[in-house]
Amino acid sequence: MRPIRFLPLLAMLWLAACSSAAPEQARSIPAVSLATITLAPQTLPLTRSWDGRIEAIDRATLAAQTSGRVAELPFDVGDVVEEGTVVVRFTAVEQQSGQRQAQAALAAARAAANDAAAHFRRIEDVHARGLVARADHDRAKAAHEAAQAQLAAARAGLKAADEQVGYTAIRAPYRGVVTARHVEAGETVSPGQALISGLSLDRLRLVVDLPQRVAATLDPQRPTYILSDDGRRIPASRVTLFPQADAASHTVSVRLDLPENETGLLPGMSAKALFAQQESAVLTVPATALAQRGEVESVYVLAPDGLIALRQVRSGRRLDDSVEILAGLVAGETIAVDAAAALQARRMQREKMAER
Repeated sequence: MRPIRFLPLLAMLWLAACSSAAPEQARSIPAVSLATITLAPQTLPLTRSWDGRIEAIDRATLAAQTSGRVAELPFDVGDVVEEGTVVVRFTAVEQQSGQRQAQAALAAARAAANDAAAHFRRIEDVHARGLVARADHDRAKAAHEAAQAQLAAARAGLKAADEQVGYTAIRAPYRGVVTARHVEAGETVSPGQALISGLSLDRLRLVVDLPQRVAATLDPQRPTYILSDDGRRIPASRVTLFPQADAASHTVSVRLDLPENETGLLPGMSAKALFAQQESAVLTVPATALAQRGEVESVYVLAPDGLIALRQVRSGRRLDDSVEILAGLVAGETIAVDAAAALQARRMQREKMAER
């Protein structure tokens, strides 16, 4: 922002080449104090905006991985769930029964494997002394290997049974909000059936569909912002340009990741993506210098003779605490910083001029 200077609106003398009546007219303009700035072009990046939609990066619908009856459904739509919390629990009678059977089968297989191993060691010792036939040694070895295979199968069966018991408690994969319940307590479900849906508000992104000619000129390394409805400019933490275009609409999708903090945005909301493309010289004025009357925008301009005049302008982009001016002003002109103060000064100036 250009430095603000306070100029007394004193009667200003024209150059010596001006007519002799000019100084008299200048002296007739009353002096007023007002904060002003002199306009100068600023080089700013040219941005273009496109409408998009906010969506959650982490969203999921949890499905059943085993059959059973819903025994517990502690959360409803809108509830916040911490990571690892049980969101659906089934009755586990059949699964626990299968787990006990698998444990018993493992114990039997372990005993059989120990017995076969001990028998094989005895046969192998006797065979080494030449007191047993080769066929008996081979049968003992085969029985030992078969017992070891059965033991491995029993261990795998117990692991599968443990997983089936674990499937009766559905846990949240991340911290999020419940968005839908697809079952109710008491219902019987089967594997693959949807149970509950949720999403995380900690990681959001804006998805924009750009025309392919625009996407071809997009540079993801340039500053990119998400513009909310209330005018906030949120810098994107990451920009992802899809490597293909939609065959029907001829558009290319772009994802803008929002920073992981409270932005006030929710999935499903609309927002704009601001893409910086190239730099251009523009005139800007402080937002406080703009006087709004209906749909007409104006600023207070100080003439070389100190007279305060109201001039209509056409504004463009809002840039933090300043506004781009597209038409109505030129570089080198002096304007008032505060439109409200300039209005009072202009009235005071007119009253003093009327008294004279």
